[in-house]
Amino acid sequence: MNVVITGASKGLGKSIAVKFASAGHNLVLISRNPRTLSDTAGELQLAHPAITITYKTFDLSNKQEAEAAGKWILSLEQPIDILVNNAGQFIPGSVYNEPDGALEEMLQHNLISAYHLTRTVLPSMINRKSGHIFNMCSIASFQAYPNGGAYSISKFALAGFSRNLREEMKPFGIKVTSVYPGATYTDSWASSGIEADRLMEAADVSDMIFAASQLSLRACVEDIILRPQLGDI
Repeated sequence: MNVVITGASKGLGKSIAVKFASAGHNLVLISRNPRTLSDTAGELQLAHPAITITYKTFDLSNKQEAEAAGKWILSLEQPIDILVNNAGQFIPGSVYNEPDGALEEMLQHNLISAYHLTRTVLPSMINRKSGHIFNMCSIASFQAYPNGGAYSISKFALAGFSRNLREEMKPFGIKVTSVYPGATYTDSWASSGIEADRLMEAADVSDMIFAASQLSLRACVEDIILRPQLGDI
């Protein structure tokens, strides 16, 4: 099985890559940071020498690069069994005080990236009438919170994209799953001052994504909602 993961060099993306690599699946990894991407790919290849790991740096927030990433994936001439749209960014703030341009930037990173990459590779998946797309939304996709601002708006939009895609892909045998993780301990939370045991582990999210990918062709997990045991932060 071939698994494409964006935002794959660290955090949730890396955790997802580790999970699928551990199960023996080949990986196609994309990230913006060439050093961390190379380090992650090398680490995974060393741990799992039997699988194939291909990687390349793209800034998916740029439409042209997102389309180029999709064309590069297709040029590998491997079936896309799973696509995980995980690339994204967070800028804190509220609608009334966040930096000018925050909404546009959040939409580019959290929605437009997934939209154009998916559009580019979908014809191949449709022709095969198979595949599974996971869109990394957020609890912020349906639960607004203080200091969420443009980030939350962009994640609402990504959830809308994911739901629409789910309906469109049903006749083609392509599954679409929206993933809504709550606060998960990654590098972005390390300096927050919040105790790690108050947050979920990245593996909690990747384990659920992997489990959803293993169902029969007759079943689709449409939504994965995960929250810390003690609730949102």
